[in-house]
Formats: sequence, C-alpha cells, structure tokens
Amino acid sequence: MQDAAADGLVSDLLAAPTIGLGAAAVAILSSLSMMGLLAARFQRGEPIVRPGANAPVAWDGMDVLWIVVVAILLQSVAASLGTRPPPVRQQLISGMLATGAAAALAILHLRRRGASWQGLGLHVADWPAAVRQAVGTVALVLAPLLGLAAILDRIVSYRHPIVDFLTDHRDAASVALVWLAACVVAPIVEELFFRRILQGWLERRLTLSFGVAQAGGLAIAGAAVLFAAAHVGQGLAWVPLVGLGIVLGLLARQTGSIVPGILAHALFNAVSVVLVLVQPAT
Repeated sequence: MQDAAADGLVSDLLAAPTIGLGAAAVAILSSLSMMGLLAARFQRGEPIVRPGANAPVAWDGMDVLWIVVVAILLQSVAASLGTRPPPVRQQLISGMLATGAAAALAILHLRRRGASWQGLGLHVADWPAAVRQAVGTVALVLAPLLGLAAILDRIVSYRHPIVDFLTDHRDAASVALVWLAACVVAPIVEELFFRRILQGWLERRLTLSFGVAQAGGLAIAGAAVLFAAAHVGQGLAWVPLVGLGIVLGLLARQTGSIVPGILAHALFNAVSVVLVLVQPAT
C-alpha cells in the first residue's frame, strides 16, 4: 500500500461525524501537546531528539543509480506476471515481493561496498527511546498532515484502488495483506532508501558544494521531495508527504538510525488503515 493512499484516508474519516470529530480532536490535542513539549525543550536548551552518531556513507551516485534501476526492473517484472489487468490483491503481493527483493539486494550490494549495519542506519542502541521517538513523531505530524490532506481532497478528489479494496474487503486475509504491505514492508523499504541510502548520499555529495552546515538540510529536503514524487498519481495526496519526509529525514539525521523513522512510518500508516476500517463496509 502506497503512502499516498494512507495520507488520503482522512476524508473518509471525516465523512463519519462522530468518529471524525473525536479522532480529529485527539489528533489536534496530541499535536499541540508535542509542540508544547518541543518548545519547552528548546527554551531549556535541550535537544529535541536525543542525538546519535551518523556513520560515514560508503556508497556513491552509481550505487544509488544501480539500486534504483534494479528496483524498477523488479517492479516491472512483478507487474508483468499474472492476469491482466492484475487485481489489487495480486498487485499487493507482487509489489511486496518486488520491493522486498530490491531492498535485500540493495543491502547486500552496499554491504559488499563496505557499509556497516550502522552505516545503513539499521541499528538501535535504545529501543524504548526509539519507540518514544516514533510515537512522538506521529503525535506531532498527524493532525497537520491529515488536515492538509483533507483540504487538498476538496480541491482534487482522492481515489486509490487499495483504499477501495480495503473498503470492500473486510475479511481477515485481506486486512492482514494490506496491513503487511502498509505497516511492515513499505516503512522498512522506503525509510531504507529515502532516509538513508538517498539522503545519506545527497548529504555527502552536497557537502562538497555547500559545506556541512547546509548540506544536511538540503539533503533532507531533496529526499523528502523525491519521496513525495514517488507517490504522485492519486490526486494531491502526495503533497503532505513532503512534510512527512522532512520530519522523518530530520529524525534519521539526528538519531543516526532509520529505526525510529521506520516505527513512526509504520504507525502513521497503521492509523490510516484503521481510518478506513472504521468506516462502514460497502
């Protein structure tokens, strides 16, 4: 399930007045609480997120290009298999297999290039802290991003086949399939590529031209824009993903790990899946 689908689900939630108003109130209170907490930390001179070491990037632009090409080829092969046009269930399964294989090949390739697990961001020193960071991130961004998605949906109506699939199929197998795709595979693969492989390489490359101080911010912004661009296709739901990508990029750079971002990404998508499930089945 693509993140664009997840972010567009707010309009479905708000269509149910009782659930919509209650969920919106909780999301707004959570965001305001997190903003207050972060402001208090800033005033005390404390770091907003506990800092961690960023390991050196052991890959270059050609490695990134190789990973992108392999991913596209695997997706193309997966899309060509099975019946035509492929049903949504088949798209989910083949998409997960293709992206999972692409991620595994990327890790193997970069490990052979000398990247450590820490260099890939696939490490965590403090699991409780990582979970707190993930929950705090989602609490901070949920109301602003879903509110923006609702406004954009009024401008360009949002439709996505996977949302329709989940709306029409409430059996355990279908829900588990969407959950696996949205809350496990997509967060791991996308955080690995956008927040570590791509963002890490961009920062390394931009440091040569702009210096360390500016390169980090530019790399975060560039990876966030490309992350959103990868989800273009269903209305304007990709726009809030720029903001989500920036927040997750900041989290990855500050902690030196993509694990908190994976957890936050998974939780954000899980909320979106729940928003569809709480609507009446068609």
